[in-house]
Amino acid sequence: MSNSKSSALLLFTLFLTSTLSAQTGYDIAKMLDDKKQPDDMVSDMTMVLTSRTGSTRTLTVHSARKGEDKQIIWFLAPADDRGVAFLKIEYEDREDEMRMWLPSFNKMRRISSSKKGESFMGSDLSYEDMTTRELDEYTYELLGEEELDGEPAWLMENIPKPELRSSYSKIISWVRQADVMPIKEEFYDRAGNLLKLRTMEVQELKGYTLPTRMFVKNVQKEHSTELIFENIEVDTGVQEDLFHERNLRRLP
Repeated sequence: MSNSKSSALLLFTLFLTSTLSAQTGYDIAKMLDDKKQPDDMVSDMTMVLTSRTGSTRTLTVHSARKGEDKQIIWFLAPADDRGVAFLKIEYEDREDEMRMWLPSFNKMRRISSSKKGESFMGSDLSYEDMTTRELDEYTYELLGEEELDGEPAWLMENIPKPELRSSYSKIISWVRQADVMPIKEEFYDRAGNLLKLRTMEVQELKGYTLPTRMFVKNVQKEHSTELIFENIEVDTGVQEDLFHERNLRRLP
């Protein structure tokens, strides 16, 4: 090989290596945003709430989703929560709609954007956590790479833009490189203190990477929530008209 060809090959190799290593936090966030998602998903969930004293409370739930912007949840047990239901519809051009049906009060509660930092059904998830994290609502910084459970992961910082009015000052994510999944996240309060830690286990189903278990701990309150997903079905043809306030009153 001539010296000129060798030099050209070396320059191309250096350029390619530089391009691959120049990945940014936004690039990784875009990969997450572009991941294939089911058209719809139906599942059962068990929620186990554990207090700082170790006492537990278990709820059983049935959920249906359409894309990422519509979800309806019915609480089936325990008896005092049976019939409580939650509806979420997200919009691009106006405020998201969130409703909670409280049968014991015969009341439909609207969850306003000012209340999105509140706890969802006494769990360590907030109403904000129930909504989709939109790509253009955050700024991103790649902090480096770390091994997590023996697998390489990107470590990135997600900072909500002021107009989002988030209850978090930042979110630190460990994104597993093998499947581009955020399997560990830290949530910081507005004062910059660690508030919550979330870890997730996933499985492959019909070409989708879906959660099977999620564990959230509020480190400030020493309270935790475990979610176990079962009987997951995807792309079954869930109808748009299911996601209506009137269906909150009807158990599945």
